[in-house]
Amino acid sequence: MRVGIGYDVHRLVSDRKLILAGVEISFHLGLLGHSDADVLTHAIVDAILGAAALGDIGTHFPDTDDRYKGMNSLIFLRDVAAKVRQCGYQIENIDSTVIAQRPKLVPYISEMRARLAKTLDIDVAQVNVKATTAEELGVVGEGKAIVAHAIACLSRL
Repeated sequence: MRVGIGYDVHRLVSDRKLILAGVEISFHLGLLGHSDADVLTHAIVDAILGAAALGDIGTHFPDTDDRYKGMNSLIFLRDVAAKVRQCGYQIENIDSTVIAQRPKLVPYISEMRARLAKTLDIDVAQVNVKATTAEELGVVGEGKAIVAHAIACLSRL
């Protein structure tokens, strides 16, 4: 069994869509970033890469490369899942947490899990997404950013 941890944070800004796990969330702010700034998917990508000892998201999809500008982060996830399979690993499970003061994410979690599972080509029962607030503390609690944490477990094929 191999385990990896992922973390990401993005600033909330106007004039951007809020995308989490490939799902567009109804909110007046979105996340700032080179790609679609999907903080949850980015954390999961890093967790999977970490479990396979394959570096990080910035190594594989640098924000200095215009090919990735505005890109759907589920493409990163799909490519990383294929890469770890080529290295002889299968994804056993993903556990993740999104920390956002607003908006409330509970109505979107089922769709997030389904999109992530489909992209990873695993059963939805192998993907967990949780949401919490920052109790109005720090930049997340002030509504200035969203954070995501993820853990990925891999095993040999």
